[in-house]
Amino acid sequence: MSTTLEKPKPRKKLKLNAYPFYSPRFWHGMCLGDWLKLLALGRYRIHPLRICMAGLITFFAAGNSVCALLQRLIYGRRIAATEIAQPPIFIIGHWRSGTTYLHELMVCDERLAYPTYYECFEPNHFLVTGWFAPILLWPLLPRKRPMDNMATGWSRPQEDEFALVAMGAPTPYYRMAYPNEPPPYNEFLDMEGCSDADLSRWRRDMKRFVQMLTMKKKGQRLVMKSPPHTGRIAELARLFPGAKFIHISRDPYTILPSTRRLWVSLDWAQGLQHPHYRDLDEYVFSAFERMYRGYFRQRGSIPANQLCELKYEDLVQDPLGQLRRIYQQLELGDFEAVCPKMEAHVGSQKDYKTNRHELEPELRSEIRRRWSDYFERYGYE
Repeated sequence: MSTTLEKPKPRKKLKLNAYPFYSPRFWHGMCLGDWLKLLALGRYRIHPLRICMAGLITFFAAGNSVCALLQRLIYGRRIAATEIAQPPIFIIGHWRSGTTYLHELMVCDERLAYPTYYECFEPNHFLVTGWFAPILLWPLLPRKRPMDNMATGWSRPQEDEFALVAMGAPTPYYRMAYPNEPPPYNEFLDMEGCSDADLSRWRRDMKRFVQMLTMKKKGQRLVMKSPPHTGRIAELARLFPGAKFIHISRDPYTILPSTRRLWVSLDWAQGLQHPHYRDLDEYVFSAFERMYRGYFRQRGSIPANQLCELKYEDLVQDPLGQLRRIYQQLELGDFEAVCPKMEAHVGSQKDYKTNRHELEPELRSEIRRRWSDYFERYGYE
């Protein structure tokens, strides 16, 4: 099923105090070789109005290559020798399920560390540039995310999938560069059908990023967040023995329109093409189905003290109670020691309002039909 989406007109909605004259794209952190491979992946089908953007990214990519070489020369051996003594905690769940809110709550615990915006956007050289570049670049980052108005900032928690993008690892996020072409690397939503070479590259870059963060954070346990990891939990458990997983679900009638809004926003901002959105609903449906086929197939291999599931609606209703349950089930240590800071964060978000969505009856029926396993498993009847 497909519905017609109006072409967004972001320029009429932007506020000058929220959006700078120029914002970094996800591709800005790539080294030149990986950037040229991304251009070739889309057969250089760049809209004329996006050629200037592509030129700027090429300039940044050349600089990234130099900085990446410097980082390898200074820290390469230390990174490779870094042991991950405390396996990461991964927050998983479909896009727009509340993973960001849960991530920001969890990192109130100062015993835990997390990847920042800058570290995720510049993984190839943050160890050598992280002490000064965020200060210089702060005017270029929007103050709020366009899809939900949540705050941004170079030092705030960010999704580690963007680090994989910048490192050149295979990821379905490359779709955003060419939103009008068939989506690449969808097999990395459930890790079924990945080529040996692609899987080896993904494993290498995923482990290396965690090693770099572990080294920088002085061995603290990391809290990572990435929706595409939902269908990768078995692979992540093998890569990081003892890893913990927190899965958050949400009303599917909210997920689809909110995810649609997410991709409309990101495709317009990040794409090298002007998106036509003709197949967007089908992409949202099929990506969800593939992700959860992988998750439901793999979740049985994860021990009970390494996987905790909760609902977004319960988290919003009783955040401290749900967090206490997570800490107890996953054996994360004394919750009461961090409860006051988490309570303060909850209070700071009390005025935040979620977007409201209206669905056509036909679309509601299609959501219920195609995502029936999710409805039944998580009680969204």
